[in-house]
Amino acid sequence: MNPHRSEDPEANLAESQEFLSNMEDKKTTRFTDGKTSFGMSVFNLGNAIMGSGILGLSYAMANTGVVLFLVLLTVVAVLSSYSIHLLLKSSGIVGIRAYEQLGQRAFGTPGKMAAGIAITLQNIGAMSSYLYIVKYEFPLVIQAFLGIDKPSGEWYLNGNYLVIMVSISVILPLALMKQLGYLGYTSGFSLTCMVFFLISVCTVILYSCRPPPFADDTTVVGLITNNDETASELFYFFQTAYTIPILAFAFVCHPEVLPIYTELKNPTKQRMQHVSNISIVVMYTMYFLAALFGYLTFYGEVESELLHTYSRLDPYDTLILCVRLAVLTAVTLTVPIVLFPVRRAIQQLFFPNKTFYWPRHIAIAFTLLTLINMLVIFAPNILGIFGIIGATSAPCLIFIFPAVFYIRIVPEEEEPMRSTPKILAACFAGIGFLFMIMSLSFILIDWTSGSSKASSGH
Repeated sequence: MNPHRSEDPEANLAESQEFLSNMEDKKTTRFTDGKTSFGMSVFNLGNAIMGSGILGLSYAMANTGVVLFLVLLTVVAVLSSYSIHLLLKSSGIVGIRAYEQLGQRAFGTPGKMAAGIAITLQNIGAMSSYLYIVKYEFPLVIQAFLGIDKPSGEWYLNGNYLVIMVSISVILPLALMKQLGYLGYTSGFSLTCMVFFLISVCTVILYSCRPPPFADDTTVVGLITNNDETASELFYFFQTAYTIPILAFAFVCHPEVLPIYTELKNPTKQRMQHVSNISIVVMYTMYFLAALFGYLTFYGEVESELLHTYSRLDPYDTLILCVRLAVLTAVTLTVPIVLFPVRRAIQQLFFPNKTFYWPRHIAIAFTLLTLINMLVIFAPNILGIFGIIGATSAPCLIFIFPAVFYIRIVPEEEEPMRSTPKILAACFAGIGFLFMIMSLSFILIDWTSGSSKASSGH
C-alpha cells in the first residue's frame, strides 16, 4: 500500500468507492497505520484542547455560580465528544482523514474551501492570542524575577523582541517536525506545566494567599444587592449569558482530531474516540478544578484573567511567578500543535495532489509564523477582528460542519434522513448556529459598550 494514500484525493476517492461498494465490511484498518502511540495522541489532543481560556474560567464561574457552571461545562464536554463522533463516523465511511476532504466529499469544492478557510482563520487567531500572552506576560515575568522596578528600555524587557526570539528558538523548530506525533513529548510537558498551575491554584495559592481588600472594586454581589430586583435579575442573566460562548469553545480541538487520527498507531474509529474521550475528561477535570479554586479564592472579585488577580496580591511572589512562567511555557508549546492543521489545510487547498516536500513544508511554517509575529507586533488591536472570526469559525468547526458533513456523507440506505442519528445531527447544527449568533451579538455589544466580556475559550 502506498504510504501516502490517505493524503491523495484520487486515492481517497478510489478508497471511498471501495468502502461504499462494500458497506458490510467498512473496516478502518484500511487506513494507513501511523506511528504515534495512544498515550502520545492523548497528550497531543489534550494540548490542542487546552488554551488560554482556562485562565478565564474562574471569572465565568463567578458569573454563573458553581452548579450552573458545572452543568454548562458538562453539557459542552458531552457535545464536543459527540461532535468528534460525527467526524470519525464520516471519516470511516468514506475512508478520508482530512477535514477539508470531508468537506469536498460532502459539498464539493465549496465544502473543501469552507473547511480549509475556517481552520486557517480559527487557528491563526488562536496562535496570535497565544503569542499576545507571550508578548505581554513574558517581559513582566522577567522583570519580576530580576527585581527591576522601573525598566529603562532594556531590550530583554521588550515584548516584541521576546516574541520573535521565542518563535525562532522554540516554536519554529517544533513546527518543522514532519509528523504531529513527534510533538507528543512537548505536549506532555505542556500539560505538566498546566498541572503545576492547577495544583498551585488548588492548594498552595489558596491557603497561602488572601484576597486583597479591593476597596474600590464593586463585586457582582454588591451590584445585585444595590439594585432593584428586576435590574438584578437582568444583570445576572446577561452575566450568565456572556459565559456561554466562553464555555462553548472551551474544548476546541476539532481541526487537530483528524491529523492526530492519521498518525495514530493501529487506527480505528473506536480507538480514536477513546483518545478523544480521555483528553476531554482530563481537560474537563482540570477546567473545573482551576475554575473552582480560583473562584473560591477571590469570589466575585476574580478578574477575567486569573493570573492578573493573583498578581495583584504580590507581583513579586516566587510561586506566582513560577505559575505565570509555567502558563507561558504551556501556551508556547501549544502553538506548534495548532499550526499543523493550518499547514495541512493550506496544502489541501493549494497543493492537493502533491506528496510531502521538505522545502514546501518549511516554507509554509516559516510564512505562517512570520505573518503571526507581524500581526502580534504591528497590529495590537487585531484581536478584536479575530474575536469576530473565532465566533464564526469555531461554531462551524465544532458544531455545524461535523453535523452537515455527517448528514451528507452517511448514505440514506444506512441512515434515512428521518432517522434518529440524522435528526440529532441536524439539531446539533442548529445549536452551532445559535452559539454563533450569541457570540457575535455579545461581541458587538462589547464593542458598543467598550467592555470585553465576551471572548473565545481559546
